[in-house]
Amino acid sequence: MFIIDAHLDLAMNALEWNRDLTQPVAQINSREGYLTDKPDRGRAVVSLPELRKGKIGLVVATQIARYVAPENKLPGWHSAEQAWAQTQGQLAWYKAMEERGEMVQIVDLTSLKCHLQLWQQASTTENLPVGYILSLEGADSMVTVQHLERAWRYGLRAVGPAHYGPGRYANGTDASGKMGAVGLELLREMDRLHLILDATHLCDDAFWQALDHFNGPVWASHNNVRELVPHNRQFSNDMMKALIERGSVIGGALDAWMMVPNWERGKSTPNGMGCNLEVAVDHLDHICQLAGNARHVGIGSDLDGAFGREQCPYDLETISDLQKLPALLSKRGFSDADIELVMHGNWLRFLQDAWKDI
Repeated sequence: MFIIDAHLDLAMNALEWNRDLTQPVAQINSREGYLTDKPDRGRAVVSLPELRKGKIGLVVATQIARYVAPENKLPGWHSAEQAWAQTQGQLAWYKAMEERGEMVQIVDLTSLKCHLQLWQQASTTENLPVGYILSLEGADSMVTVQHLERAWRYGLRAVGPAHYGPGRYANGTDASGKMGAVGLELLREMDRLHLILDATHLCDDAFWQALDHFNGPVWASHNNVRELVPHNRQFSNDMMKALIERGSVIGGALDAWMMVPNWERGKSTPNGMGCNLEVAVDHLDHICQLAGNARHVGIGSDLDGAFGREQCPYDLETISDLQKLPALLSKRGFSDADIELVMHGNWLRFLQDAWKDI
């Protein structure tokens, strides 16, 4: 089945993790066998060949670069200009992948239709370009609000104003507080440019404020359920209901600490915590019960988002194993039509509506 994954940090892996994503996952991991600088070394699950193998033909791919103030202990860049430069390097990698025929950028309904036809008509996916919609995870790298239009011109189509901690435009995970004047200006400019607002990572205060001030399309590319895993990184039932009322789609994430409660980084293991793909279905089904239908959930795996097999479902060897989800959804009582919605249909409907005026 054709799959859309609404959140992958591909360029981050290519530039910061120094992974050649044109290679098979096994080769990437073999080359990292001697490295110890990051906990997921040698445990990657994502590469372009694995996306093709899993018929994951369209992804939302990120630019990401956080600014950190002197008192902020999170990793990040010490100026907005440095963060901007990092995202431009990431953009250059995506463009290099396009030149090689590995990827193709999707920016409007015309390019979306052409790409879908290519994948639907092909007898094999082995050599097909993976389509990508460019998203910005955390807006810190926008040196000024006016930089958004420049980014729109090179293909940016979705923005999450915050990531972790306090940000230049909004506060994110593990922070609190509303957006200030510059954050609200960012939302107005996003409205003007018809950018999608990614509510993921917004702290509760900023979440509700953003929904009140932003008039355009909203999705949550990779978010799980707070009632199942109590933490401010997940969304509460009330937040999920508000997104459902806005016509949003919420992508289920496969980071183990977001899937099962009481995960201890560096200590817990997926097997030990019973973290498998069935747990991902628990989160998706919870949202479906809130909505009364299956029209507001999809996949936003976040795989290799600074974690690997040490912190993802134990029954997932590579991202191609997302193809196991249809059988698990069927086992849970989802109809064939609803399974198609979860795997790709909801994201497609959302994009067709969001881009109708572009």
